[in-house]
Amino acid sequence: MNRRRAIGSIVVTGIAGVSVLTGMEWFKGRKKPDLQYLDHSKSTMDALAESIIPASNTPGAGACGLGDFIIKMVKECSSEADRNLFIDGLKQLQNRTQDIYGKKFELCSMPQQRDILQHFAKAAQPMKGILGKIEVKYLPKPFFTTLKEYTVMGYCTSETGATQGLAYVLVPGAYRGCIPLQTGQKAWATR
Repeated sequence: MNRRRAIGSIVVTGIAGVSVLTGMEWFKGRKKPDLQYLDHSKSTMDALAESIIPASNTPGAGACGLGDFIIKMVKECSSEADRNLFIDGLKQLQNRTQDIYGKKFELCSMPQQRDILQHFAKAAQPMKGILGKIEVKYLPKPFFTTLKEYTVMGYCTSETGATQGLAYVLVPGAYRGCIPLQTGQKAWATR
């Protein structure tokens, strides 16, 4: 076998493999989403949000009732492929939690919840290089990325998050482009 034919075979095999994986992802994204499962997972969403933004000297995401917000955002503001990926990720999270700890995610302790979320955070990282750029541009967002985005968005726009979790001044006054932060100062809710 000559070198050109061997290189050609490797390239064709690589392209075929990528095509099959992309086709599988496309097919999974086109099925009808299981919205009923999503509707019954409000307590899980509240626990996930609280794990991402836990309560400290400020209220956490659980105090804002973000479970309903996340479900509404997934159902009404996400594409069908993103909805499918989110619901499949939620099912994988519950299955992994059940396999490792023998109970639902919301019943786990905070360190156990953090351990599960770290696994999904690693899985949500895009590949390095050009393949990662292609993945980010053409494939739907991973479950954990969507969950984080909706949690932060819901927390920062909720009354509790904007007034108690962030520093809030209704009329901030004159524009000052650069203000040094004090030690322990909250981020600003107003722009």
